[in-house]
Amino acid sequence: MTDSPVSPDFLAATRTFYDAIAEDYSDHFRDAHISQPLDRALLRVFAELVGAGAAVADLGCGPGRITGFLAAHGLDVFGLDLSPAMLAIARRENPGLRFAQGSMLELDLPDGKLAGVVSWYSSIHTPVEQLPALFAEFRRVLAPGGHLLLAFQAGEEPRRHDQPWGHPVSLDFLRRDPERMAALLTEAGFALGSRTVREPGPTEPVPQACLFARAR
Repeated sequence: MTDSPVSPDFLAATRTFYDAIAEDYSDHFRDAHISQPLDRALLRVFAELVGAGAAVADLGCGPGRITGFLAAHGLDVFGLDLSPAMLAIARRENPGLRFAQGSMLELDLPDGKLAGVVSWYSSIHTPVEQLPALFAEFRRVLAPGGHLLLAFQAGEEPRRHDQPWGHPVSLDFLRRDPERMAALLTEAGFALGSRTVREPGPTEPVPQACLFARAR
């Protein structure tokens, strides 16, 4: 466990937001990333790096689409999310997979348990001051040589989503500088393997970044 304090306000706000929008989110973004050829390729590379049957956590799994994709590519993967409503969808759509409720900042896992961690756009609500603790927790649960796949929106300015699909909730979506994220991973005990930045697309207002790192 990390010794850094976790803000209950940050966690509660994120959970409340996704509980409110879970079904609409799931319907709207059903194929948002798995339909992207580059995203599929990056996820396949991750699966090949950790190896068939490797123990992997999909942290901030939402409705479980990435969890299911990784399982279909031979990984022993489970999903974790703050939102009970998102987890209900994940379990409904992936009945053979394991899902648990919890915070990425306080993982109920022993040190060095995992061969791989995926954080697929799930760190975008973590306050910047909490990122060192988050990445330290990722490093803690990874075995030496374990792989991390970290995806996020690149940029400087946050985007506030207010009353999505008419629900009375709002939340900031934080964009990050890929260079700064790479530096934070290095400080947390990772060796950077690669960085990919995809230019904005028809439905993406900002570049999309993806970092591969390996636990030292």
